[in-house]
Amino acid sequence: MKAKQQSFTIWYVIAAFLALFLVQALVLAPHVENLSYSEFKSLVAKDKVSSLVIGKQVITGTLAANGLEGLLPKEKIDELERYGGGVHRFVTARVDDPGLVGELEAAHVTFTGSVENTWLTALLSWVVPALVFVGLWALVMRRMGNTQSGLLAIGKSKAKVYVEHSTGVTFDDVAGIDEARGELMEIVDFLKQPERYQRLGGRIPKGVLLVGPPGTGKTLLAKAVAGEARVPFFSLSGSDFVEMFVGVGAARIRDMFAQAQDKAPSIIFIDELDAIGKARGVSPVMGGHDEREQTLNQLLAEMDGFDTQKGVILLAATNRPEILDPALLRPGRFDRQVAIDRPDLNGREKILKVHTRTVTLAPGLDLATIAARTIGFVGADLANLVNEAALRAARQDKDAIDMTDFDEAIDRIVAGLERKSRVISPREKEIVAYHEAGHALVAESRPHTDRVAKVSIIPRGVAALGYTQQLPVEDRYLMTRAELADRLDVLLGGRVAEELIFSDVSTGASDDLRRATDIARHMITQYGMSETLGLATFEQPRQALFLPVPSGQPKDYSERTAEAIDAEIQQMLNAAHERVRATLGARRATLEAVAKRLIQQEVVDRAALVQLIAETEAATS
Repeated sequence: MKAKQQSFTIWYVIAAFLALFLVQALVLAPHVENLSYSEFKSLVAKDKVSSLVIGKQVITGTLAANGLEGLLPKEKIDELERYGGGVHRFVTARVDDPGLVGELEAAHVTFTGSVENTWLTALLSWVVPALVFVGLWALVMRRMGNTQSGLLAIGKSKAKVYVEHSTGVTFDDVAGIDEARGELMEIVDFLKQPERYQRLGGRIPKGVLLVGPPGTGKTLLAKAVAGEARVPFFSLSGSDFVEMFVGVGAARIRDMFAQAQDKAPSIIFIDELDAIGKARGVSPVMGGHDEREQTLNQLLAEMDGFDTQKGVILLAATNRPEILDPALLRPGRFDRQVAIDRPDLNGREKILKVHTRTVTLAPGLDLATIAARTIGFVGADLANLVNEAALRAARQDKDAIDMTDFDEAIDRIVAGLERKSRVISPREKEIVAYHEAGHALVAESRPHTDRVAKVSIIPRGVAALGYTQQLPVEDRYLMTRAELADRLDVLLGGRVAEELIFSDVSTGASDDLRRATDIARHMITQYGMSETLGLATFEQPRQALFLPVPSGQPKDYSERTAEAIDAEIQQMLNAAHERVRATLGARRATLEAVAKRLIQQEVVDRAALVQLIAETEAATS
């Protein structure tokens, strides 16, 4: 603040100097009329020039007080009278005129020569460029020495420092992840009351690692800690440590921990820890990236070196814990790992209550119904859902957000944007209607499937020409063999409906067949649900813990076993195909009634579907 005040003072001085210069030049300086050389010569010949000063470039002097009429233009005479104040001063450019001195002597004009002193000009010609160079150099060095950017500060920490409530997030803004919130609230309590936990000899944990899928609230939890702890909170991403220069990341790690210990008690938060914490030696090229490994080594050393008794705690977040270096995860570094999973039904309802606090909801809107329809949504998805519903209600000029807005928002997020501009032929529309009617009817015919919430043949997204939306009754964490078999039947319902009605099949079932094949393969190779191959498992899960990234592991079974697996998958799909064909064949009239209703209305909700099925089957029985 002091340097800033000095800067303003200098500018004030410069502004005052310029103002005085302008006043001197425009107000206080005497008026001098600019004459042409010919006018000057005529005035000399008429004895109207009183005195002269002959300089190297110009000639200045004074004129007679009167008798100028006819010798000068009237406007110049008027100006001399107006501003001259009794003394008529003039200036003219000097030209090469050897006879000038003789004419002046003949007219008895008093004249003198002007000797110009050039030492100041010469001095300024050297001093001013030097001052400009020094000023530019000082400015560049000041920029380079800035703590947030510049070559000299490249090893400085880029952490954003938050204190108290500057993040605008508290634990009241965190919902649906109560266990993780409790862990972080205890961390805050460690910093506020360290003696409470140290009185029996215990030590405060050094680090807490938040792991979970993207969008579940890891960064939000860290910001809530910043809002609740009321201590300096250093926040940065793992990618902030890595630059093109080797050693920069390690220097920034050292600087960050030094700052945190100087301001202890404090919290350090590193988002996307996997950017610098990948296991060493796993890269296929030269054993890994030297800069990243040096940064990781420095982080490990700092975590061993700092003392938790000073009140410095390290928080980190990642959605790829399986690739982290084992040295990071051992006790004494990250003592605690807090798993943040996708929220359950109650958690989604709580999250919706948080995100709808700032929007206007229609009276009677049931958030529990919305939570039930958003199985698998994480906190970020639910926040986006509320925003999409609010935008739709605003486009419709509504006074509040109702259930139709949330229904449309869910469809948009799950199935994609409604493609009203896509025009499909009546034949294709009929195929899609029977396809979706087959899915819906099979889902309603099986005891272990989720109930149908909506059937639509409105094109959405990139390739979806229709969809059948099912509403789970509750969150499920286990699936039985009967439930998986019923799910296979539902997936094949669309394909079988096309076979029955058109005696032909289309490409619309490609995604259904892929998902059905995956379920059958997992039942056989991972879940031990094959009567032929028995209880053995043949494949490990080939994806990361929280991200669907294939690991590319080779098969660990023989070719003979692979042939048996393929045959068993085919047999399981064929059995499901026969079951579905029997179901739809027996309820063909209902299938046709649902398809025709879809062709007419394009969308059929659950109430209309249940009523239509009941009426059709009552009429045909």
